[in-house]
Amino acid sequence: MEVVLLEKEAFFALFRKVVEHVEANRKDTEDKWIDGAEVMSILRIKSTTTLQKLRDEGKIRYSQPQKKIILYDRDSVIEYIEKHARETF
Repeated sequence: MEVVLLEKEAFFALFRKVVEHVEANRKDTEDKWIDGAEVMSILRIKSTTTLQKLRDEGKIRYSQPQKKIILYDRDSVIEYIEKHARETF
């Protein structure tokens, strides 16, 4: 067994480099297009009818690549929430 000793500053410098490397190579970034279940979770709604109403009224952006697949633009969902935010007094 081999033991390696590092000074405290050297250890933290190495640790920071490892963290930077891991963050730079992450593959789990948020998808731009999300499904209805995730939109409903973000908006905290339980009704697919409400989701369809938002879609039909053009309040959130969506794409329908196939007949039964509807994907929603994450940015437009967040924008919809921000648009309805109220400032406190």
